[in-house]
Amino acid sequence: MDWDQLQLGPRITAAVRRAELKSFRDVLCATGLDLQRLTGLSHSDIQQLLIAAAATFRRRPPVTALQLQRGECRSLESGLRLSVGCPVLDQLLRGGLHVGGITELAGESGAGKTQLALQLCLSVQYPAQHGGLSSGALYICTEDSFPIKRLQQLISGQSSLRSDVPPTLTSSLQFSDHVYIEHAADLDSLHLCLSRRAPLLLAQGLVRLLVVDSVAALFRSEFQADDWLERNKQLLTFSSRLHHLSWEFTTPVLCINQVTDVFNQSDNSLVPSSSSVSPALGLAWANQVMVRLLMRRLQATIYRSNESSTLRRLEVVFAPHLARDGQAAAVWREGVRGVLNSD
Repeated sequence: MDWDQLQLGPRITAAVRRAELKSFRDVLCATGLDLQRLTGLSHSDIQQLLIAAAATFRRRPPVTALQLQRGECRSLESGLRLSVGCPVLDQLLRGGLHVGGITELAGESGAGKTQLALQLCLSVQYPAQHGGLSSGALYICTEDSFPIKRLQQLISGQSSLRSDVPPTLTSSLQFSDHVYIEHAADLDSLHLCLSRRAPLLLAQGLVRLLVVDSVAALFRSEFQADDWLERNKQLLTFSSRLHHLSWEFTTPVLCINQVTDVFNQSDNSLVPSSSSVSPALGLAWANQVMVRLLMRRLQATIYRSNESSTLRRLEVVFAPHLARDGQAAAVWREGVRGVLNSD
């Protein structure tokens, strides 16, 4: 392995070679502490190594702040976005999901992750002038059965949620005909779906959104704690496939993730300080995600007419083009809406 291509400088390059790390996979499958122990490098040096290795492994250059300022990163700074279907939440995300790379949506059970994913499956079917991509969605379920009743409820509420769209357009779209559902009970079936079914649908122009619900389910169930190295290798293979599909077909990828409890957050920069949970699957997965969002249930209830909803908060944990911020939201019959005045 020629580590000089990462352009990390002679000191870091020499330390990596002394540690006999043979490939980018070896770096990305190890924890930060293990890399520090093997190489003798500082924490900041290890972070620089991980970022460079992850970017090269994905075969695309890392995005810098200067590139974003100059508008050189077309995939992030172009006008092409997938709207969430709510202007308040779209404002938080600067227009919605960008079309290149993986967006992770993490949160506890009942936080509203699947609700938002289903909403995006409908939003993608609108034309570009209304925040869509004029195509369908592939929804891959790895743990629970697909919530078809909730999808139908969201479809019936589109005229209410999307008041910005002409009613004639909303009524003309056959939403349920363009949501393709796959069930992956194990990693083999997931690999088969991503290597055969998904490319076929994308190449035919039938879908422009991939949803995996959830990414943690299979990797948690098929590997024991001491199988972390093999699990991380499988994770990198999985994420590499997602990145390839996303960039080849200019398609947003949304991965729903579970969370684990955090007991000491003093050194954890990947979760908001206000949170007591962290997205599952650790650093190996975090390095494959371009945008990490966290959805939380708050200890408050909001009322509207004859409906009530537990208040939620959608937070940007990290993203190269978004401010680290959050927005209150509620789940209503017609879908997920941002809440401007939550006090």
